[in-house]
Amino acid sequence: MSIWTLLGGPVFWLLVGLGVVSVAVFFNRLIGLRRAQIDYVDFIRGVENVLARNNPDEALALCDDTPAPVARVVAAAVRHRTSPARILREAVDATGRAEVGRLERRLALLAIIAQSAPLLGLLGTILGMIRTVLAVNGEALVTRADLIGGAMQSLGAAAAGIIVAVSVQVMYGTLRVRLDRLTADLEAAASEILGILAAHKEVVA
Repeated sequence: MSIWTLLGGPVFWLLVGLGVVSVAVFFNRLIGLRRAQIDYVDFIRGVENVLARNNPDEALALCDDTPAPVARVVAAAVRHRTSPARILREAVDATGRAEVGRLERRLALLAIIAQSAPLLGLLGTILGMIRTVLAVNGEALVTRADLIGGAMQSLGAAAAGIIVAVSVQVMYGTLRVRLDRLTADLEAAASEILGILAAHKEVVA
């Protein structure tokens, strides 16, 4: 009997599937977060120079050509530059929240898998023990393969649950750190562009 047959409990293979899904989600979000990261200081300086020449259309074009959350927040501010301060701030905040929500997409799935994997491993352990007990009670002559099958199912599910939980927790933490950095950049960029627009209004007035 091969090891793959021994570890063939349904919970074990469910955990393997969740592990594969987690890896796919992790790399998808990691690539997305890396693409979203830009040097917002240089970007804001470029927008500021364009606005200093009183050319908001060029500033919006610069934002549209930069596929990053910071650029979309800045674009929202430029579009509402003539609005009252409260409306301007609300537009920037709403865009920022939308961008953060987009960046957080599917991170909740990783958190759910990390939390549920140990419980699934425990379920697999219990099912393996039940399999062993049924084998002992149901057969007059119990073979070693029957006992080993139930034990391996229990141990395999428990090990898979722990491995998946720890691995996915590391993936989630890695993405969370990157997301927190991006969120901090968004907040800093929003404050800077609001300050620049406020100064620009005073100069125009």
